[in-house]
Amino acid sequence: MGFEHQRFELALQQVRHHLSTVFQPPHISNALPLSLQVFETLASTNQTLWELVSQGAIAGTAVLALQQESGRGQWGRQWQSPLGGLYLSVALSPALPVANSAQLTLCSAWGIATALRSYNLPVQLKWPNDLVLNGRKLGGILTETRIRQGQVTKAVVGVGINWTNPVPPTGINLAAALAEQTQPAIDSLEMLAAIALQGIASGYAAWRQEGIENLLPAYLSLLTSLGRSIVLDGVTGTIVGVSANGELQIRSASNSPSSREILLKPGTISLGYDV
Repeated sequence: MGFEHQRFELALQQVRHHLSTVFQPPHISNALPLSLQVFETLASTNQTLWELVSQGAIAGTAVLALQQESGRGQWGRQWQSPLGGLYLSVALSPALPVANSAQLTLCSAWGIATALRSYNLPVQLKWPNDLVLNGRKLGGILTETRIRQGQVTKAVVGVGINWTNPVPPTGINLAAALAEQTQPAIDSLEMLAAIALQGIASGYAAWRQEGIENLLPAYLSLLTSLGRSIVLDGVTGTIVGVSANGELQIRSASNSPSSREILLKPGTISLGYDV
């Protein structure tokens, strides 16, 4: 399995035209200029992109690997990255307070999911960083940052999406899901890469222009866990939203003597899959 750069460039043009009817025009025209470098095998696309950033690579530089040997996911777990999956990372220069760094994951996840949904795929989001299709994990996002004087000055957003690669029982690959369509809207890894990259770029542009407060309702509309009951330290609560800082908002039961809103930071709890 290879990756044809010319096919990708053509797909990116088609995707941008298609998404111009999905995202607001400024989110396309003001999106990052994308420059993609492709590798057969890497330890980690995030790691390689950080090396390029240290050498002067600008925002919009992207790295794609056909397979990773040491990909990372949430909780520091190793992300299995065999041939057939999409593994890519994009460099950003956000300049935002450290406390708001989770907003980069929120806008990237929303952008990718929104782009995929425009191709008749009912993709949803599982807090804080998973792409979900038909109740199973389609992909994940890992955002890493560099901080200077309390500000995130540089960031790398890494995404892995199952394409034709084998997946665990809680996972799903996109090619299998698309096989049920008579004329699949996404027909190659190159096109999937174009959709994911433009989704990140458009989500990032929307965040920069409108702010997280205007983006959150759209993000929450795709959240799988909204309204779900959860038990924390013996107290039953309901997931009611996500804060501007990326914290999961839980409201304890009204008949509880300790009724209150609980905020959970990303990485403090795993919601799991019910498959």
